[in-house]
Amino acid sequence: MIRTALLSVSDKNGIVPFAKALHEQGIKLLSTGGTAKLLAENSLPVVEVSSLTKFPEMLDGRVKTLHPMVHGGLLARRDFPEHMAALKEHGIDTIDMLVINLYPFNETVAKENCSFEDAVENIDIGGPAMLRAAAKNHQDVTVLISPEDYAPVLAEMKANNNTVSYKTNLGLAKKVFAHTAQYDGAIANYLSSLGNDLDHQARSPFPETLHLAFEKVQEMRYGENPHQSAAFYKDIYPIEGALANYKQLQGKELSYNNIGDADAAWECVKSFRGNAGGVAACVIIKHANPCGVAVGATALEAYQKAFKTDPSSAFGGIIALNVPCDGAAAEAISKQFVEVLIAPSFSDQAKAIFAGKQNVRLLEIALGTAFNNFDFKRVGGGLLVQSPDAKNVLENEMRVVSKRLPTPSEMHDMMFAWRVAKFVKSNAIVYCANGMTLGIGAGQMSRVDSARMASIKAENAGLSLKGSAVASDAFFPFRDGLDVVVNGGASCAIQPGGSMRDDEIIAAANEHQIAMIFTGIRHFRH
Repeated sequence: MIRTALLSVSDKNGIVPFAKALHEQGIKLLSTGGTAKLLAENSLPVVEVSSLTKFPEMLDGRVKTLHPMVHGGLLARRDFPEHMAALKEHGIDTIDMLVINLYPFNETVAKENCSFEDAVENIDIGGPAMLRAAAKNHQDVTVLISPEDYAPVLAEMKANNNTVSYKTNLGLAKKVFAHTAQYDGAIANYLSSLGNDLDHQARSPFPETLHLAFEKVQEMRYGENPHQSAAFYKDIYPIEGALANYKQLQGKELSYNNIGDADAAWECVKSFRGNAGGVAACVIIKHANPCGVAVGATALEAYQKAFKTDPSSAFGGIIALNVPCDGAAAEAISKQFVEVLIAPSFSDQAKAIFAGKQNVRLLEIALGTAFNNFDFKRVGGGLLVQSPDAKNVLENEMRVVSKRLPTPSEMHDMMFAWRVAKFVKSNAIVYCANGMTLGIGAGQMSRVDSARMASIKAENAGLSLKGSAVASDAFFPFRDGLDVVVNGGASCAIQPGGSMRDDEIIAAANEHQIAMIFTGIRHFRH
């Protein structure tokens, strides 16, 4: 039974009403520093920890709870007679509930003007020590680190005469140890990212030791293949507009491959936010590659244009819209077999249309512009870590290298093609025109083969490449790749440049009388 609670929080959200509810349940309140002052200001009878320990807070608050009167009350096993005898001998009372959240270390070091001294001062010492003590003794102590746990714990106490079940206490203890591990990991990441001069501004994005913190969303029936097991984890700290923030409205549980493909679709469609080519964008993904991308005046138009690129590959694909899915778009999309449909929101009409197709997974995700801090690739015995490919080349950053200048419409088509090529597996060749993809060649060992495949795809879909723009995610190493795309119908090309044979490639472009642009940026995607 809970008789005494110690409250000491940096996040004061919800603490006053929670403390009032505890007081109304007859629970004695202990507290420290600012929390004690806040509770007293709200007319709550609170005992300062310094009164309990008979020792004042010292060293600017660095030492206040590191005392046997606190840790003895937290760690004593109530079912061990010798523990209880020791408490009685030394006049120590049990502490049955601990409510703590730690100094905001992550928030502090995220500030641009954070100094090394500020960072160090926000390393909590007493808080983690008390949390670990209470969580270790979870059979006797209820420990809370998050305001979201206040209401359910309080409801359980009210229903059970101030008692909390072992199951609840164990769950809270697990949460504590995950939290303190993440907290210590964040400190290690920060300190090992600093140089010897301890300059916060010059810290490396890649610390000497890298600690990652993710929480499990779900275990899956299987992984990429049925013989593999799998689970999905998300970042401890939410990332604005990221796939992991999805809200599933209907449909079966997402699979490993669903989530991977959905992420590819969502990241690609987000890149067209505010794109001058149209207010709406649609991306259709199959096996991690776009098989159709388009912009239009409405979600319906964008979808119809994207679907035309490769109707056969779109079967069983993942579709993403960067605008709300309305009834008209839903009606059209519902006629094809789609695994997952993603949009910022769905109208009531759209929901009603898909209600009859319960196997279709509908995901709502708020649009956002943030990226992951890192991209990871696991290798045998190690981990490759890089910053995300977040660069979108602007028109004024490009260089026309051909004699013929691109027309405004060609420039628009090349910008569109370049944006799509960034999300196609290398080697990537993408033909586009009028705000839609016409042919996509992906993942071939030879760039020439990717170019030929893109032409074949367009031909199979009945789409003409005459006058189209073509994008290559990396430079053409030889002129044969450019020859293939021009023979396919392209009137302009966009590529990074940087080949030792650039002069030969430029000469070929002039020979074909096409416009060609160098971006200076490569978009390999493996």
